Amino acid sequence: MRLPPKWVRRVIVAPLVVIAALVLTALLPLWLLIALIVSIAVRPRLRAPRLFWMAYVYLLWDAASLVALFVLWVASGFGWRIHSPGFQRAHYRFVARMLGILFWNAHWVLRLDIDVRVPEGFHDDDGPRIIASRHAGPGDSFILIHAVLNWFDRSPRIVLKDTLQWDPAIDVVLNRLPNRFIAPPPVTPRRRTGDSVIQDRIRELATGMAERDALVIFPEGGNFTPERRARAIDRLRAAGLTAAAERAEHLMNVMAPRPGGLFAALDAARGADVFLVAHTGLDRIRTIADVWRELPTDKTITMQFWNIPRSEIPDDHDARTDWLMAEWERIDDWIEARRPEESLAPGRAGRPDPRHAE
Repeated sequence: MRLPPKWVRRVIVAPLVVIAALVLTALLPLWLLIALIVSIAVRPRLRAPRLFWMAYVYLLWDAASLVALFVLWVASGFGWRIHSPGFQRAHYRFVARMLGILFWNAHWVLRLDIDVRVPEGFHDDDGPRIIASRHAGPGDSFILIHAVLNWFDRSPRIVLKDTLQWDPAIDVVLNRLPNRFIAPPPVTPRRRTGDSVIQDRIRELATGMAERDALVIFPEGGNFTPERRARAIDRLRAAGLTAAAERAEHLMNVMAPRPGGLFAALDAARGADVFLVAHTGLDRIRTIADVWRELPTDKTITMQFWNIPRSEIPDDHDARTDWLMAEWERIDDWIEARRPEESLAPGRAGRPDPRHAE
């Protein structure tokens, strides 16, 4: 869906979210009663009340965030000092606190736990980092940023899809911080021009990162779905990259990464090491129907980090592309190894054993 102009998002969409939260709060006992009746009649384990409560909490969370962000805007001199270092730090603290509240609620309502595994010495280095993660499900980006802010004590610079600006709180707060909302260019003969513009924006974002900064990017460009996986393979074939397309066909849990954005960040932040992120636990939750089926989730999201020193990453474009595909194969194998109930996916037997990191 096409993103509306900024003034529409600020003047119409954001106030509607606050009004909706107030109305829903006033009618909360009635909605909870209806959800309880539906749950008893249709499904066990209080699925309807759980789903309603999470939706209500998220709406309330969004509305409260907008009110707090408005207060910060007024305190900054009606936006005059909103980008000053002091107010940037205040916004990072605010985002960290709000994500902490959101995941505290998810832990108790959905029985959701997060197990983050990092390499030895992960917390000892204060230098800037580039964090490249697989993308699967609507919650993984929230979880990753929650970890970066609250557990790693770093200031993230995030590359996101522009459609996330439909969420008013995300729209307001992340546009005040050093992030980049990216609109994928249309598939036309001028596609390369659009890709170049995106890479320039990411290069600009990665330039000048200081200590304890972390650039977060999702090289696949979107949540994994079988349809998007197939389109990614077709795109490689259309570009004449037959060997890369054949390797991508062996990736059953992730999509072939788009290297341009990550490579632009590598070139701009030459002193930054790279951390790759694999995770599993939300793979089957992509739609509202999936959420309904899985509730209560009773899940542990396992998130594994691998450290790639910058000195080990090739400078040559072709060699670097081969390196990135090999790392994505490694992520794919890591995910597959954590699905013992499923048979080995077709087409995987010919790949060498991955390097596992636990």
